[in-house]
Amino acid sequence: MHVAAATPARAIAMNSADSDSLFDDVADRVVALGNEFLDANPDADAWEIASGMLSGIVHFWLYTHQPCADPSCRSCAEMATAEMRLQQLLGEARESAEESSYFHSPFDRNVGNA
Repeated sequence: MHVAAATPARAIAMNSADSDSLFDDVADRVVALGNEFLDANPDADAWEIASGMLSGIVHFWLYTHQPCADPSCRSCAEMATAEMRLQQLLGEARESAEESSYFHSPFDRNVGNA
């Protein structure tokens, strides 16, 4: 089982073509890493691998989105509290999930059959 290296939706506005390229590269490398874990551990539970990767990504995202020491910083206003950061993280995750080609499955319980 391999996941295609399709670049997910961009939840954060990018400033330049370089940022777009970096975003795409990081997303593709995360997918490639997951595929490497699957190849190296053929008997492993793919859900366990994905959940471990997600946990690491969440920790990294939270670390990189901490507000600065200036309580009046406008750049950090949307990330000023843990709850605000969590809401931002959940919003980005939802957007990426909804735009993924893997969001819907033919085996979803709510899929109609004609």
